[in-house]
Amino acid sequence: MLVRSMRLSFNFSIASSTTMLLPRLRPAPQALRGAFRRVSTLSSNPSIKVFPNPQKPNTYLLSYLDTHPPKPELAIGTSSTNPPTPSSFNGNQRFLGILNEVLAKHAADDPDLKSQAQAFASPGGFNFIQQRNRRGTSTGAGGASAEGGAGGAGVGGWVHLSDARNPPDFGRIAWPEDILGSVEVDGQGNIIGNYQASGTYRIITNEGILGLSPFLRGKLIARLREEEEKL
Repeated sequence: MLVRSMRLSFNFSIASSTTMLLPRLRPAPQALRGAFRRVSTLSSNPSIKVFPNPQKPNTYLLSYLDTHPPKPELAIGTSSTNPPTPSSFNGNQRFLGILNEVLAKHAADDPDLKSQAQAFASPGGFNFIQQRNRRGTSTGAGGASAEGGAGGAGVGGWVHLSDARNPPDFGRIAWPEDILGSVEVDGQGNIIGNYQASGTYRIITNEGILGLSPFLRGKLIARLREEEEKL
């Protein structure tokens, strides 16, 4: 009887210890699990995240930031469909202002734009421009006479920063809706002027949504995170 009693006491102690440990094994609260939820992205541009719009049901909020819940003030815009289309998209003017400020500050340092300026400063690039000038062709944007090119052989001109969603062929002009802005270059292809927004750019077209070079995208995201800290 004494042995049996000891066994019962031992088993009871184990059961009690197990019961005390059970709360530690419970699933994480719903709020905690939500912090690890997977963020959806656009198939055409994985850098852009897609969230349910917290301010309007059955719509989506598009953002470069993966913060959840998202900050509508820093979103690219909203869309009634996913993926967004030109007719379903509604842009955020605050974001557009931030984008232009980032480009004004960093576009001249973008490796892709600098390479483009050097290419069109080459003899072949200027020869192409001269031929176009003889035919009386011009872009009508930013003072340039060829896409990403200068105004004349060895004289200098303007280089256009185009959206990566629909890059033009070499020596061709990007569509106005795809030109973010322009910078001035000298006859050697060095960027010497300040960035100027085109005023004709559209964040989304039938060709896709805003696409920046890795360098400029990184600068934009860094600026958005700075703005996020202020909210």
